[in-house]
Amino acid sequence: MVRIFTITTCFLWVSFLCFASTEPVSSINDSSSMIVEKDSYGATVRINTNRKAIHLIFSADETFEGALPILQILDDHHVKASFFLTGNCLREEKFEPVIREIIQKEHFVGAHSNKHLLYAPWDNRQQSLVTSDSLIADLRQNLLELEKYGIDISQVRYYLPPYEYYNKEHVNLIESLGQTVINFTQSLQTAADYTTPNMPNYKTSQELIDQLFVFEAEKGLNGSIILIHPGTEKSRTDKLYLRLDEIILRLKEKGYIFERL
Repeated sequence: MVRIFTITTCFLWVSFLCFASTEPVSSINDSSSMIVEKDSYGATVRINTNRKAIHLIFSADETFEGALPILQILDDHHVKASFFLTGNCLREEKFEPVIREIIQKEHFVGAHSNKHLLYAPWDNRQQSLVTSDSLIADLRQNLLELEKYGIDISQVRYYLPPYEYYNKEHVNLIESLGQTVINFTQSLQTAADYTTPNMPNYKTSQELIDQLFVFEAEKGLNGSIILIHPGTEKSRTDKLYLRLDEIILRLKEKGYIFERL
């Protein structure tokens, strides 16, 4: 999804991408035992770290122009991915055909909040800008919007918080509702593909791809969650999603497989 912030806000957000800590945790999901990694706030940031499996995720709010080319690339490579959509996105009439195509192609579709709320101040993550009741109501409305597309929300078990920004209180509350909070694997920077050339923290697609493969060489990507935005500001003409084909090919060459959530 596109973020329209001040330059200072965007700089702070990218800083959080790079420095959030993680801790390995063993978890059971249904009948399968999974080794997962969680960040310091309790969100899952790697799934099945003992396998060379990658989870591509795409999040959208009010811009979604890259959805069709992304779907074509996923089809070409026989890859299933996961899409996290806000209520704003789901209610937008012009997006309905592509959303239905995503569902028809059996990609995972999950919630990303109804109104794309900011849960905490950028300068004080421990504080909350939303009450428990308002957060729950917003999430439930997002699920109702998914249900309107015929999605069985009892099977929608993963949730990507808006702005990928939250604290422990938010994670605990959301997971008490039966959702597993996820986020992209920490220190990966592909989520900075929303930045525009006028921002001091602007990252070109080549820089983001280079960082991804430096990370892979140093730490590996087993179980990783890689976020790419399917919609960005018009002023960003260098769209990372248009290089998804290249990313998938290079990762397949390194022996990785791709799985939906």
